[in-house]
Amino acid sequence: MTSTPTVVRPEPPARPASRLPSLTGLRWIAALLVFGYHVGTMRIVAEPDYQAVVDWLFTLGLSGVEFFFILSGFVLVWSARDGDRRRDFWCRRLAKIYPNHLLMWAVVLLTGGWVFADPVNPRAAVENLLLLQAWDPTPGYFYSVNSVSWSLSCELFFYFCLPFALPLVRRARPGALWAVVVAVPLLIVALWPGQRLVPQESTWWFTQVFPVVRSLEFWMGVAAAELLRRGRWRGPGLSAASVIFVATWVVASQWIRAELWAALLAAAYLLVIAAAADADVRGARTPWRSRPMVWLGEVSFAFYLVHVFVMVTVLRLADRLGVGLPGWWGPLAVVGFLLVNLGLAALLHRWVEMPLTRRLGPPRRPRPPAPGGGTVPGDPAGPPGPATTAVPAPEHPREQVAVPERH
Repeated sequence: MTSTPTVVRPEPPARPASRLPSLTGLRWIAALLVFGYHVGTMRIVAEPDYQAVVDWLFTLGLSGVEFFFILSGFVLVWSARDGDRRRDFWCRRLAKIYPNHLLMWAVVLLTGGWVFADPVNPRAAVENLLLLQAWDPTPGYFYSVNSVSWSLSCELFFYFCLPFALPLVRRARPGALWAVVVAVPLLIVALWPGQRLVPQESTWWFTQVFPVVRSLEFWMGVAAAELLRRGRWRGPGLSAASVIFVATWVVASQWIRAELWAALLAAAYLLVIAAAADADVRGARTPWRSRPMVWLGEVSFAFYLVHVFVMVTVLRLADRLGVGLPGWWGPLAVVGFLLVNLGLAALLHRWVEMPLTRRLGPPRRPRPPAPGGGTVPGDPAGPPGPATTAVPAPEHPREQVAVPERH
């Protein structure tokens, strides 16, 4: 009797890391969704018919933060270099997010104190300064100072964990990675009965802000990036993924219970992210990698950090906060806010984010030569900028859309 030899299929070689400009462009779309959501929650548009249009378009807009969390895990794994020191990784990530955060923290406090005589809560201010606010379930504390910075608090936790998990991710079997991709939407749905384990006043914090819970989306992006890196991702192309996303958005906003929104959108966002990344790797043309879209994606982090502060400040000065502007003044104000926030974001990105990211972050070690000599295609010389690596800027703002409340 002869034994049949066992055929062991070798793991496909990992794809060389390349730039993902389409993901940078898509960041702007996510930031715009968040902006639209806050336009609706602040009731800038007083005319009921116009406000109804805003609500119809942006009811799920805070899910833009879900996109950012998934994208963060995806691009950090995609661009990670084996042998990179944990300390260097942490320093680079802090250099990326902290200068903008620190400046906006100071601007918000100074404006509140000098212009509006707002009292300062020392505990909340210190927690926000150190990006610890997302760990505090006390109502109001996790949205303290510059409210949108809660997501940076979550991102900081993700950054701390990733270097410890990355060796396990690199060794994980494809089946285990696929299990993560499939399990995360199911776990997000399970948060609804799970929130009964915490006090009622903390349920919103638990499902929408708590960094451990919000890391589910980050790890979903991590697993998908590793699958794509190995050539094991199986998903629709960008056109089909975009159609699936739009259909999911429309169906969810009109006919699906709120408990399922976040899970459905997490899956839809992941399909678009992976498809756009795959298109970039293959050199395919996409609408998101044009120069204007890439630039908008580059400034999206700064846009995210300034937009709520600017709108709230102007509306308070005009005594229209929560009241809105009548007639066509409401839509005109929305366009004005969009342009002003974009201009301020461009300045913040150009004069704070870019220079301090380069100056404070340790340089990356050069990649080993690609087979056949030369460097890996698309690998930038020197420290990569946010557009070249598509490293997402956070809060950007979504409270995981679990409850149809407005905040």
